[in-house]
Amino acid sequence: MNDLTSQDLLARLAAVIESRKPEAGGDPDKSYVARLFARGLDAMLKKVGEEATETVMAAKDGEPQKVVYEVADLWFHSMIVLAAFDLKPADVLNELARREGLSGLEEFALRRVQQREQQEDPR
Repeated sequence: MNDLTSQDLLARLAAVIESRKPEAGGDPDKSYVARLFARGLDAMLKKVGEEATETVMAAKDGEPQKVVYEVADLWFHSMIVLAAFDLKPADVLNELARREGLSGLEEFALRRVQQREQQEDPR
C-alpha cells in the first residue's frame, strides 16, 4: 500500500467513526463505535489500554501476524479517542512529519525544555 492509499484509508475510517458519534446519529444498539461513544471517554481509554497490552503480549509471543492484528485494533481504538477530541489521523501524521529527521533524543530534550518553560510561566 502506498502512502496516499494509506492516508486515504485512515481518512475513510475516520469518517466512519465520525458518523457513529451520537451527534451524528450513531446508534449504540447497532454500532460498536457508537456504543463506545455512549459509554464515554473512560470506556474508550480502557479499550486503548487493553489493545496496547494485547499488542505487547503478541510481540512477546513472537507472532508477527498476531502483532499486525493487535496493532490494527490499537490503531482503530486510538482513532476513536482522536475522534472524541475532534482530531483526525492527519493531525497525528502531521506531528510525525514534524518529528521526521529529528533525533529522538533531541525531541525528548526539547519536550523537557518546553515543560520547564510551562512550569515557570503557566499562563
